[in-house]
Amino acid sequence: MKSNLYDSGEVEMNNMIGKLAGRFIAFDGPDGSGKSTQIARFIKRARKAGLVVREVREPGGTSIGEQIRQILLDPINAEMTLGCEMLLYMASRSQLVEREIKPALARGEVVVADRFVSATLAYQGSAGGLCVEWIQAVAEVAVAGSWPDLTIILDVDDSVATQRLNPLLDRMELKGRAFHHLVREGFLEQAQMWPERYAVIDASKDADSVETAVQNTIDAFNFCGNSTQKNGF
Repeated sequence: MKSNLYDSGEVEMNNMIGKLAGRFIAFDGPDGSGKSTQIARFIKRARKAGLVVREVREPGGTSIGEQIRQILLDPINAEMTLGCEMLLYMASRSQLVEREIKPALARGEVVVADRFVSATLAYQGSAGGLCVEWIQAVAEVAVAGSWPDLTIILDVDDSVATQRLNPLLDRMELKGRAFHHLVREGFLEQAQMWPERYAVIDASKDADSVETAVQNTIDAFNFCGNSTQKNGF
């Protein structure tokens, strides 16, 4: 009996390695959706299965990107224009793609990103009012073909998100409830537009239930093609 359980666990791990090696998964959603918790849990599971995981965050993830992050999130920069904000996010993303994401995918690692272009479309586009076509055009340059195979949207309503936020809010978190309501709508609109590479998970439940939903979503997802080749839009 013990041998059968061991064999089945080994098969499951081998299947996970074969499915996710060289793949790119982004976790996104409104502030307070529990991304950090779910990313940490997924990475723990992936590494236990034998996968090499490259975890990246946005903005940041590189020396230059972290400097840009400080500018973007510092409340002192309240006068920053929307266009400047979007371009800074894209600049950080471009550096991250070239220095971290592309090399990791080429090595057969699974890349796990805390936010990606989906966040810019929701925050600066849907909520901020910046032309989505402009964002898409700049994203094509910044991403250079390295789009996520799967973007997981952790969805929570405004009231739940507000309860979960750290009281020490950064510049983006300080934008108010109406703004963040539009952010949530933006994420859900993206999932409707690109259902073949987006998945929405109810993140209002307890962390264990959300983890199970994330696991089931990834296990069931049809990873096809090469993330470095497909067009994002």
